[in-house]
Formats: sequence, structure tokens, C-alpha cells
Amino acid sequence: MKNRRGEKKMSNKTYDTIKAVALFATPILTLLSSVVTIWAAIVTQNAVIPAAIVATFAAIDTCLGAVVLVAKKIYEEKGGEA
Repeated sequence: MKNRRGEKKMSNKTYDTIKAVALFATPILTLLSSVVTIWAAIVTQNAVIPAAIVATFAAIDTCLGAVVLVAKKIYEEKGGEA
């Protein structure tokens, strides 16, 4: 398919794949890498455990925020009210 300028359009399947990666995979991978980095510092540098716990909660909260936004958007697209 081409748009008005003759450029090739992105297929729906390609768009859906990119959207799924951006909305689901990226926040989860960010969460995992954050938690691994935080706790690796605990093991290797004898860092303060309470600070690592707080940082872990912040990483989890950030990921959950992304998940909630995605869930809200899906809910609204299906005709629900926010």
C-alpha cells in the first residue's frame, strides 16, 4: 500500500508488533534491568539494602504505571469510560 505521496505504508501487523513492543516489552525489560542493576550493586559493593529496596519499589511502580496506562487505553477503545 502507498500513501498520497507514493510512500509505502506500514502494514497493520507491523504497526501492532511495534506497538506491543513499545507498550509491553520495553517497560518490562526496563524493570528487569533496573532490578538486576540495583541488586547487583548490593552484592558487589555492599550497598545499603534499604536504598535498594526503595529503588526496586520505584522501578516496579514505574512499570505498573505503564501497564495501567495501556490497560486504560484498551478499556477506552472498547467503549468503556475512564
